[in-house]
Amino acid sequence: MPNTNWTTNNIPNLENKVFIVTGANAGLGFEASKELARKAASVILACRNMDKANIALTELKEEIPNASLDIIQLNLASLKSIHQFADEFKAKYDRLDVQLNNAGIMFLPEKRETEDGFELTFGTNVLGHFALTGLLLDVLKATPKSRVVNVSSFAHRSGQIDFDDLMFENKAFHGGEAYAASKLGGILFTNELQRRFESNGFDCISVSVDPGFVRTNWLRHQASGNLLNEFIAFVGGIATQAVGQSVEMGALSLLRPAVDTVVKGGEFYSPEGKFHLPRGYPVLAESSEASHNENDAKKLWEVAEKLTNVQFQFH
Repeated sequence: MPNTNWTTNNIPNLENKVFIVTGANAGLGFEASKELARKAASVILACRNMDKANIALTELKEEIPNASLDIIQLNLASLKSIHQFADEFKAKYDRLDVQLNNAGIMFLPEKRETEDGFELTFGTNVLGHFALTGLLLDVLKATPKSRVVNVSSFAHRSGQIDFDDLMFENKAFHGGEAYAASKLGGILFTNELQRRFESNGFDCISVSVDPGFVRTNWLRHQASGNLLNEFIAFVGGIATQAVGQSVEMGALSLLRPAVDTVVKGGEFYSPEGKFHLPRGYPVLAESSEASHNENDAKKLWEVAEKLTNVQFQFH
């Protein structure tokens, strides 16, 4: 039987195509950017920390000397920064083939807030990427067969969105709960965006992905001096090394929905998950039942528009 696993060998030539990758200076974002650049795409590294972004750019250029790479600063925890990014991008580029919303905050040990007063996990993972997409919608619309890819997580399956207290103002903060809710929110946004693309006749698709259990620095926020958090980080680190897959494998799950021609709007990709582990080659999968709740998706959209003051101009 021939090997049908989807790998980087399946990535087509991407010359003249423009990609934005948020959180591109490390981990999955860095690896995905590298493979896109290797296939001749123009890749914009959308990063908060410019020092780290420049280090990443240097590393990518050393490995791929002819890579077409650019850095534009983006802090998803600041609506001002998101507007500045969109303005700078549109001043330099007139097309956007793929917006890969990869950056994210996970498992904060205590509640923190964005520059605009939103709980940091929800504000970054959901509201930040929502606002960015809305501000780039005109460029997506102008680009044939453009895509928005939102990176979720297997944690979305335990997520619950409390519309009465999205910002943990009236209940105790729990980093895992906030993260799971934000990743559920990301898929609800993906699916609602796809419905609006279709109803307005846009030649764009919106797709979500779970990269699986990957050996990245996902526990960095746990280092708070709190014994419980340090224990969680210790156990999590052992588990990650034991069963987590490589960054290269995890990045395949970002790359496939970004470039594979068979991908359709509203789909969800994740590792094949043999032995019930979220690892392996990327395949078409099914997200949780809650992620298909259209009423919740519409409500989240309305809340996000109100909080960010970003209106998607479909007409």
